[in-house]
Amino acid sequence: MAAPRVHTIEGIVLKRKNYGEGDRIITLFTKEYGKIRVVGRGVRKITSRRASHLEVFARVTAVIHTGKSMDSITEVSSLSHYEGIRTNLTKVSVAYYLTELIDSLLAEKQEHRDVYALYMAALEALAEAEERSIYRVSTEFTVTLLRMLGFLSEDRNLKGSDLPPFIESITERKMKSSEFARLLVPKAKS
Repeated sequence: MAAPRVHTIEGIVLKRKNYGEGDRIITLFTKEYGKIRVVGRGVRKITSRRASHLEVFARVTAVIHTGKSMDSITEVSSLSHYEGIRTNLTKVSVAYYLTELIDSLLAEKQEHRDVYALYMAALEALAEAEERSIYRVSTEFTVTLLRMLGFLSEDRNLKGSDLPPFIESITERKMKSSEFARLLVPKAKS
């Protein structure tokens, strides 16, 4: 049986890239299909009602139309913008780090409902976290993600400054948010 041409998904925006005159390519981490790339036609126009819903690390429900070369978003509504993150620069930095981890370590179109639940819980915890517990939230997420994906065995423990080099050895490239990664190590330990 063929896949439906129009379907509804729940996802978190990982990144956005301008495309053409008024379009944007959006990478979503979805509950149903894993990491996917879709095009938002006309979302860069001032009159677009969808643009505000497609901010990085916003959790959305979207209607996706299957296209010949790339799927497109036809409707979108916000489930959460994680306002507690957006009002604190340290939290924004950590959220970008967590988002880059998801984008770097997961292949496209592979369902990971457990990782989706972990990522959503980490963003919720980060939004509510006090300054002193941001390190704990990010470290627990990173270690749990690495274990879920099979990159880190249960008997091995990595902390603080050991995590970014370990992740870069897996992805074989420097993380773009590596400048922010220094925020993950408490000042007393650095």
